[in-house]
Amino acid sequence: MKISATIITYNEEENIGDCIDSLKEVADEIIVVDSFSNDATEKICKGKNVKFIQHKFEGHIQQKNFALEQATNNFVLSLDADERLSDELKKEIRDCVICHAEPFEAYIMNRLNNYCGKWIKHGVWYPDKKIRLWNKQKGKWGGSNPHDKVLMDTNTLTKTFSGNILHYTFRTPEQYKSQMEKFSTIAAQSMLHEGKKSNLIKAYSAGAFAFVRSYILRAGFLDGNSGYQIAKGYAQYTRMKYEKMLKK
Repeated sequence: MKISATIITYNEEENIGDCIDSLKEVADEIIVVDSFSNDATEKICKGKNVKFIQHKFEGHIQQKNFALEQATNNFVLSLDADERLSDELKKEIRDCVICHAEPFEAYIMNRLNNYCGKWIKHGVWYPDKKIRLWNKQKGKWGGSNPHDKVLMDTNTLTKTFSGNILHYTFRTPEQYKSQMEKFSTIAAQSMLHEGKKSNLIKAYSAGAFAFVRSYILRAGFLDGNSGYQIAKGYAQYTRMKYEKMLKK
């Protein structure tokens, strides 16, 4: 079975090279769809002989579905630029997908997130299961921006791998705070577009529950101060998206 790998980028010179390298063992083609980066992203991609396409960014879901359409193989493996395949996951893909014909149409993978140099193994960040390898004839990207997800046809057979996607997410707390600010704006716009409503009671109660869910119910406290900072940021993001809906 042949696999097409897709990545969307914008100014990812720090990440894209390692991302591409982690895919080379399992992908028959690698497609990068770029939103007109102004750093070295294009140069790095072309130096690694991938298919490089520039396309206007209209949203995470839209951009990833455009990348999906560029794939020449039915089975597509999608990574973000700051993600890598672990060695265990690469072996599972080779053994279960490439070398053997199986009845599965979609493969679920755990995503292990790195926060400021620490791997986070609890809270809402792990196992963070994602469909990232699937038959494009049976599913496509959906959800609500910025939280895209692969939506498969009804009764699709899936298999869960034990290996991890390694996600090098935030190098500093400031990056995390900035991303939560950005994503809360996008989420508020998507929720309003879907006809959802907000009020201050909902904003603060949802924010408080988000902290409890991440830090206590999902045992984020086991990740120490990093777990606390992640739960705090998750709570702020949740509160802000409801607050921003009131300002639109």
